[in-house]
Amino acid sequence: MKHSALQLSVFGEKFAGQTGASSLMDDLGGALNDNPNMLFMGGGNPSRIPAMEALFAERMASMARNSDQLFGALGVYKSPQGDRAFLAALAKMLSNICGWELTERNLAISNGSQSAFFVLFNLFAGRMPDGSKRHIQLPLAPEYLGYADSGLSEDFFRSTKPTIELLEGNLFKYHVDFEALALTDATAAVCVSRPTNPTGNVISDDELQQLDRLARAQGVPLIIDNAYGTPFPNILFTDAKPFWNDNTILLLSLSKLGLPGVRTGIVVANESVIRAFSNANAVLNLASGNMGPALVQPWIESGELIQLCERHVRPHYRNKVGAALTQCREALAGTPFRVHRPEGALFLWLWFPDLPITSDELYRRLKKRGVLVVSGHHFFPGLTEPWAHQHECIRVNYGQDADTVRRGFAIIGDEVARAYSHG
Repeated sequence: MKHSALQLSVFGEKFAGQTGASSLMDDLGGALNDNPNMLFMGGGNPSRIPAMEALFAERMASMARNSDQLFGALGVYKSPQGDRAFLAALAKMLSNICGWELTERNLAISNGSQSAFFVLFNLFAGRMPDGSKRHIQLPLAPEYLGYADSGLSEDFFRSTKPTIELLEGNLFKYHVDFEALALTDATAAVCVSRPTNPTGNVISDDELQQLDRLARAQGVPLIIDNAYGTPFPNILFTDAKPFWNDNTILLLSLSKLGLPGVRTGIVVANESVIRAFSNANAVLNLASGNMGPALVQPWIESGELIQLCERHVRPHYRNKVGAALTQCREALAGTPFRVHRPEGALFLWLWFPDLPITSDELYRRLKKRGVLVVSGHHFFPGLTEPWAHQHECIRVNYGQDADTVRRGFAIIGDEVARAYSHG
């Protein structure tokens, strides 16, 4: 039987082909087949936290014993906006803790934050009804690689190079360069992650307030990716206040609590944005998954979720990042390395000034030696001018077990020293 050639639309050619996100996820999935002993320090998978896993297991067992709860989680479609009881409980918790005036009409559930960003970005940016084109402005690069291929049109993102502050102890920090950041009539929205994936940077409360003022003056929303931030999961090692207002679209997630498999994202926005998002979600997903909200609902209703993060999640990562930074410094001693000051999230962002090879080549050499990291060049969507810095960095996930992190950094240090010595 003769098969016709696969003829794809413009959409099909973009999304059925290799994107940065699909290539990296395929690489993560295939690396174990290539090397069963691979040290995985590249993906965004959270740590295993035994105390949280025990709570999840207890809650699932309780749900399994209650036929109504189990049916509610597995056996019915909920509204495209999400389960009303869960949304009401979450609105109450966020209002009590953060002082925000929220109701369930300000919240919606998505099948993970990635799908929420796809919908939100394309609601605001791309080709407009009058034929013009608008873009998403990223206030500083590097920024989350998952954004890069989510636009339905070309030139979907614009980003601004940061200023770089050199700090003691081989550290550095990015800041928003407000002198270079310019919003125009072609700006559809401003988006920033806080803490930032990949760098662990937390833009300050003052920087966030300034971004809010710029967005309001331009009449566009400020989108904050809060997958690691406050009030939950609160993987933060510096002071940062929760931020939301009626011009802010805040994205929360259950993934970094230890639940990436339930694919639950949460959108917090004004009612008009939530209506638009929910209508689009109905077309794309019919409804979002019920399991994640059902799992955590008792902790949302009691407010205990915040205490669980303070008791188990944040201390776990604070301990791990301290150990990882020590191991990193020991392994890279003698090379001109720098590490972005780790202020949150689960990554160390390593910068090798004047590295004789590209970060992509370093990634390939490390992969051959059994260590999987992510080359930094993937994390600069929307940057139009060449910048050597983007080829001098790698992202390392320190969330794996202590032995994996120790052995991984030893190999990274050896390979980086070899690159500086021999190219």
